[in-house]
Amino acid sequence: MNTGLCHRSTRARAYWSGGGPQGLVGAYLGVVAATRASPPAAERRERLAEQRKRLPDQPGVYLFRDAKGRVIYVGKAKSVKKRVASHFSKPSHGMSAHGAVELRDAIDSVECLVVSSEAEALLAEQNFIKQYRPPFNIRLRDDKSYPFIGISLDEEFPRVYFTRERHRKDRAYFGPYSNAKRVRGTLDLLAKIFLFRSCTGAEPGRRSGSPCLDYYIKRCEAPCVGYVGPEDYRRSIDGVIAFLSGRYREIERDLERRMAAAAAAQEFEQAALERNRLRAVRSLLERQRVANESVGTLDAVGVAVDGADANAQVFQVRDGVLSDRQSFYLDNRGRTDLGEVAEEFMLQYYGGTMSIPAHIVVQREVGSRPALAEALAQRRGGPVELRVAERGDKRRILELAQRNARLALDQEQLKTERRRQQRSEALAGLQQALGLDALPLRIECFDVSNLGGTHTVASMVVFEGGAPKKSDYRRFTIRTVQGSDDFAAMAEVLGRRLGQWERQADVSPHDASFDASFATLPNLVVIDGGRGQLSAGLRALRGFRQRDVAVVSLAKRIEEVFLPGRRAPLVLAHDAPELQLLQRVRDEAHRFAITHHRSRRDRAMKTSLLDDLPAIGPARKRALLNHFGSPEAVVAASREELEAVTGIPAKVARDVHAHLHRI
Repeated sequence: MNTGLCHRSTRARAYWSGGGPQGLVGAYLGVVAATRASPPAAERRERLAEQRKRLPDQPGVYLFRDAKGRVIYVGKAKSVKKRVASHFSKPSHGMSAHGAVELRDAIDSVECLVVSSEAEALLAEQNFIKQYRPPFNIRLRDDKSYPFIGISLDEEFPRVYFTRERHRKDRAYFGPYSNAKRVRGTLDLLAKIFLFRSCTGAEPGRRSGSPCLDYYIKRCEAPCVGYVGPEDYRRSIDGVIAFLSGRYREIERDLERRMAAAAAAQEFEQAALERNRLRAVRSLLERQRVANESVGTLDAVGVAVDGADANAQVFQVRDGVLSDRQSFYLDNRGRTDLGEVAEEFMLQYYGGTMSIPAHIVVQREVGSRPALAEALAQRRGGPVELRVAERGDKRRILELAQRNARLALDQEQLKTERRRQQRSEALAGLQQALGLDALPLRIECFDVSNLGGTHTVASMVVFEGGAPKKSDYRRFTIRTVQGSDDFAAMAEVLGRRLGQWERQADVSPHDASFDASFATLPNLVVIDGGRGQLSAGLRALRGFRQRDVAVVSLAKRIEEVFLPGRRAPLVLAHDAPELQLLQRVRDEAHRFAITHHRSRRDRAMKTSLLDDLPAIGPARKRALLNHFGSPEAVVAASREELEAVTGIPAKVARDVHAHLHRI
């Protein structure tokens, strides 16, 4: 493709209004080869300068790609030309000098998409970030693991449940929440007030046909046996949605009305039940009231930034009540400033919520408030006001959010520093225990996995600085060993590891075949096993040992460490940090090998002779099985019977028959 080419906005709107990241992106931006050689620096600078000249002085989104074609940064601007130029001149638009230089050195090509306004640029930017997950953009840490409350509106009697997924379009999701315990507590309170069912199936009830215990303890109205109809049950679900949306006064008024109606009808037991629900709601609201009711409904977003780390706090205030406080840790590798971090966070956060409040209080550092408000208004389907609180309760709530963000960030950094010190102590202890000349900064561990000598595989895991480096993990399928021979399998894997390292020495780091994991020389190789595995490994890794790579093995029985040339094993204290580090490395290698072994075994169990037939894919395989009933019947079928199968062309049927009978 021609990098630097910009695309017009007449069709761009379809991307974020429903086309999704898979549809028009290829049409707009094309597909860059995932692996391509990087040209010399002078040629790269000349090409980038030519691409920058062709960029438009219009609103849009720009993408930076590295030498392998991966998107490393997505940005938006009122003027794409001026904003991209700022990346190559001096640190600006919120990125520190360190982050700007690191990003600039990694850029290999520039692409852009022209849109009609800055608000559309914000929405397009977030869609590209969601698709490509570029490392230099702000990103919620572990954003796939945050809990949500889901409501199955596609069912006749909807369920209200805890979930960590939100991909089904026919369901309502509230969140993300940062605390799973708080979500479960909220669900427990909602169940007491609104009496929705707790059974998990699409249809309410159980096989016995009688109500469960929840009905008898006043936690469910038993739709499974017809004690409540779909309309009345749906009204309870509407109450749940109102509560989660923060319409607390509406819920109070509804409970008061139901209590009064039950009392007027002399249904005193029901009236007492409604009274208890009302008290529970009021008690919760009073405990969480942080401002006068006149404050209304708003979100206060406070952000704290320190280098590559950031934290965002969202205080959700509904009718003056703090309905939830959420804390999110952010990756800020680009070291952008507070305003940029807050802006990108809000677009990501509100992109995953069902309801966006009409009023959001933000810090003064958020500069592009009008464009951000317009982008959020498009998602909300109504006006959104972003303002800086100057005084009163709103300012107090925002300052509280800011203080909490700073406190959370300080605590996280303290934990990180403590973990770093623990890893340093473990590495120093390991160096001393094994008698190494230097700290084992890079540790590689190998494990072999098989079941009865079948589907033998091996794994290589890497720890750098005492922490896993999962991008360097590798899997191996044993090629030369038949049966259950762990010693020979280990020798093969370690020999292949050494061979890969020798081959990578002749490959340029910019070449497509370059593998950084195999090209890096480890300080320490750990073998899962005892003296036999170590002996096999020493023979295979002679080339590594000549370069001062230490090789040891760790046996599981009593966690003995076997060293070359030493008859007695080294037994470390069970609570020694160095032994615990070795155990973590060994257990990770075992887990990685077992996972690979199970996947190969599962695939093997699902294969059949139909998989090897010429021109037979999944659809034609299903057609054959539907027609004949079993693979054996396919083998026994005549050519005429195969030709009669719907969906199988006559020539393919003849080829299949010839293949099966070797004609």
